Amino acid sequence: MAIQLSDTSLLRTECYVDGKWVSAQSGKVFSVENPSTTAQVAACPEFDVADTEAAIVVAQNAFKTYRKTTPRARSKLLRRWYDLMMENVDDLARIITAENGKPLADAVTEVKYAASFLEWFSEEAPRIYGDTIQASNPDCRLVTIKEPVGVCGLIAPWNFPAAMITRKAGPALAAGCTTVIKAPAEAPFSALALAELAHRAGIPAGVVNVITALDNTPAVGLSMTTHPSIKKVSFTGSTPVGKLLMKQCSSTLKKLSFELGGNAPFIVFEDADLDVAVRGLVASKFRITGQTCVCANRILVHRSVYDAFIQKVLDVVRTFEIGDGLGEKTTHGPLIHGRAVAKPLAHLGPNFFDITVLADMKPGMKICTEETFGPVAAFFAFDTEQEAIDLANDSDVGLAGYFFSKNASRCWRVAEALEVGMVGVNVGAISDPAAPFGGVKQSGFGREGSKYGIDEFLTTKMIMTGIDPQ
Repeated sequence: MAIQLSDTSLLRTECYVDGKWVSAQSGKVFSVENPSTTAQVAACPEFDVADTEAAIVVAQNAFKTYRKTTPRARSKLLRRWYDLMMENVDDLARIITAENGKPLADAVTEVKYAASFLEWFSEEAPRIYGDTIQASNPDCRLVTIKEPVGVCGLIAPWNFPAAMITRKAGPALAAGCTTVIKAPAEAPFSALALAELAHRAGIPAGVVNVITALDNTPAVGLSMTTHPSIKKVSFTGSTPVGKLLMKQCSSTLKKLSFELGGNAPFIVFEDADLDVAVRGLVASKFRITGQTCVCANRILVHRSVYDAFIQKVLDVVRTFEIGDGLGEKTTHGPLIHGRAVAKPLAHLGPNFFDITVLADMKPGMKICTEETFGPVAAFFAFDTEQEAIDLANDSDVGLAGYFFSKNASRCWRVAEALEVGMVGVNVGAISDPAAPFGGVKQSGFGREGSKYGIDEFLTTKMIMTGIDPQ
């Protein structure tokens, strides 16, 4: 399948290691399909453990030099990478739509969002500060400095194949780290296009390395999580896989940040502006056909406004058009592949799944405990504020939560009561490069984006100096 690009050199079909485009040593490749048509987009190298370890060695060698670059120099590299992304928004978006299936307008939004992390961390790079501390011993002086943690293994998901890479690579490079990026097998071409732009931006060879694999993914993951030269692993994906990777990382006690599964509650109180709440729900629940970790999964509506709210949601849902991401009228594309279709079916073509609204759901149903990751909106009624909070917190995961109310006291009360890492109050879209992104409980730990994001790629070194008191 040909992708119509202004710059065809952005569609790379080899891995990027040490500033060069390389194939797997075995010569093996795997096919990537367009989820809208199931036609082949192109093929990518099937990297194995030997290929992965070679990339890690390259990154380790590059780190010896790159860590010594000035923060301002790193800032300029990231800014140039950002500029190149913005100059190629349309082509990058078409690549995303071809491999991921999301509507082109959503893909354009993702590219700009992805680029914003490079811009943000280009500005954070020169602002890595230490502290001066008053030592207990008057004959000593005490300071802290921040240093890059080292080679970072970055494992990205397919649902935001550009943004989930820049959200990790941006702070890593700003901190002075080098990277080995495992591109998602379902959608690897965005990562490879970003590598091409990193190359054009002048980022030194070995600082950004992008590898691909399908069948060898478990073995490649094991290599990245156990290799002693990798000092940090950042992973976005499911909780079960996160637990496995964490166990593997324990062998070398790597620094970790994991953004894992969610089961976001979305609460509509009786005093909410229902029209605002509907807009918030549509933004949260149905973005890229429900395939985001912060999607509203359990919609809790006060009984007094329950019927009215569902009717308003149905009025909007009936305007949706499901189809090929390149279709002019398409508002929602397919799920990523056939296996993804099975999960929303369990909770209730080739990969298309109709927008579904389920009313009168009850606690204990499968959708209460599992992340749907599809366009299924499940509604529950509640009677009291405490009941809503209890229902919302009845989950092993805690990534995001949303609620709608006009009562200022309630807004603070409920925001503080929700057991999640991120809360949207009267807003359904909470992603922002300035905002710390991450969860609690089994949704993981660590934060991406914001001023906190760069700390995940730094270590704090204490330096105590004795002085002669004369």
